[in-house]
Amino acid sequence: MTRESRKFWLTLVIGLVWFLLLLWPLLGIKDDGTLTFAPAFAVWIRVAVTVIILACIYFAKQQGWLDPVLHPAAKAAGEVQKALLAPPLWIYVILGAAFAFAFPWLFSRYAQDIAVSVLIYITLGLGLNVVVGLCGLLDLGYIAFYGVGAYTYALLSLHYGLSFWLSLPVAATFAAIAGCIIGYPTLRMRGDYLAIVTLGFGEIIRIVLNNWMSLTNGPNGLLGIDAPAVLVPNFTHGFTLELFFMKKLQYLYYIALALAVVAIIAVRRLNFSRIGRAWEAIREDETAAELMGVNTFRFKLLAYAMGAVFGGLAGAFFSARMRFVSPESFTFIESALVLSMVVLGGMGSIPGIMLGAFALIALPEFFREFELYRMLAFGGAMTLMMLFRPAGLIPAKRMGKRSDDED
Repeated sequence: MTRESRKFWLTLVIGLVWFLLLLWPLLGIKDDGTLTFAPAFAVWIRVAVTVIILACIYFAKQQGWLDPVLHPAAKAAGEVQKALLAPPLWIYVILGAAFAFAFPWLFSRYAQDIAVSVLIYITLGLGLNVVVGLCGLLDLGYIAFYGVGAYTYALLSLHYGLSFWLSLPVAATFAAIAGCIIGYPTLRMRGDYLAIVTLGFGEIIRIVLNNWMSLTNGPNGLLGIDAPAVLVPNFTHGFTLELFFMKKLQYLYYIALALAVVAIIAVRRLNFSRIGRAWEAIREDETAAELMGVNTFRFKLLAYAMGAVFGGLAGAFFSARMRFVSPESFTFIESALVLSMVVLGGMGSIPGIMLGAFALIALPEFFREFELYRMLAFGGAMTLMMLFRPAGLIPAKRMGKRSDDED
């Protein structure tokens, strides 16, 4: 056995022992204070056997013992990939759009509810992608703009009776203004200092929402928000227009789908525009971008405002869907969740963020039957993914090529 192989197996043993020490307090300490070892060991032995089998397969692959099997399989996979890439992209776009449109009619209400949540987080993830993925600014308080959009529509609906459709641009505008107010004093900072300050400002907005009783009703929240409504023709007594409230989940699904599609198109257009090129230059090297004539502060502030717009749109829809908002919906853990989607999927990658939102929102629901173990397994899977694919599930491609790249 070589030195590298001994190191590999020793690391595996240490990891399994560490996992047992972590698992035992979760399963071995009961509510009455008694200690048991059997439940933790039963779970640990299953995980250990699975990990050892996977480690043996990985070790055999590294040693080249599986090459007679892997080479034909890789060749077949390449042929399948080539066949899948042969049709033009618009065919897949049409098929995806048809599936998305027919989704409420094919799946249960529970699946529709999960899909609506996924679409909301896709919109949020794309908004944060403008700040983190395109411009390279670490924002830990992004969920504050989500809250601004939600409370904007809630207040306009309750106090002024403004419809959801008229409130959407107002919510986006207020979120953009909040982004400028927060961004102006903070964006002269870089790195960890910027992250800490944005985290502080996000908590400030949440605390303001929690304590401004006369406006937001404090921790009690705002109840009775109107659902989105449209005018539909009514021919019962002649031709009249009737206000129809879209309270059913399938109608809300289509609104969330429309917001997600708008966010995808807008972020893609921004990505390949001159503004997106400026953001990319700032992300790669802010000093070099400034020396080349890019007004870094103005473009960073624009990125903050544009990212906040999508957060405001998603927040307005969230309050219309739930018909209730409270500060507990806009905590730091939500910002961390949206940031995890961006990093998991691939910073700057629109398909990656969509996949990341699905992985973080939908997959835990599929494993709900495992209850206590599902988040433990999910956290372990994310850790392994970050170790083996640090650039994300679908890394972003380079935006364009320079002339000297061809040489």
